[in-house]
Amino acid sequence: MPIKKAKKASRAVVGESSASPATEAGVVPAKAGGKRILLVDDDHEIVESMRTVLESRGYQILVARDGNQGLVLAEGEEPDLVVLDMMMPKRSGFLVLEKLRRSRPHPMRVIMITANEGSRHKAYAEMLGVDDYIRKPFAMDRLLESVDRLLS
Repeated sequence: MPIKKAKKASRAVVGESSASPATEAGVVPAKAGGKRILLVDDDHEIVESMRTVLESRGYQILVARDGNQGLVLAEGEEPDLVVLDMMMPKRSGFLVLEKLRRSRPHPMRVIMITANEGSRHKAYAEMLGVDDYIRKPFAMDRLLESVDRLLS
């Protein structure tokens, strides 16, 4: 889904329809030190919105369109951060997160994003060790704050 300008010029919302392109999000580029972020989501519009804003901040972006592809890229490329959708084809975000937590000696930073409103899902994600949990639709500033905090 395309991003939508929120009330403040510096805020963009992911997960709501609008004609505003990602480049109008009002995000100021910052040095990211070439940190690599893996985006794992089957929604092309959400991925492209996040990619545009994160690349404008200097992050290198990898993209997976389903859970299996995400797991392969996470294990093979070892990104600095994974932004992981909860509900995807082939393998859910929960299963990807479980596998990453079991198979790695050093935990990979993970932000889970979801349109699901249930508190049980959030509690389960936290039990698995997710670093942040963001509900869709979300302001792009919310994602950027989490990314910057986890990668600084």
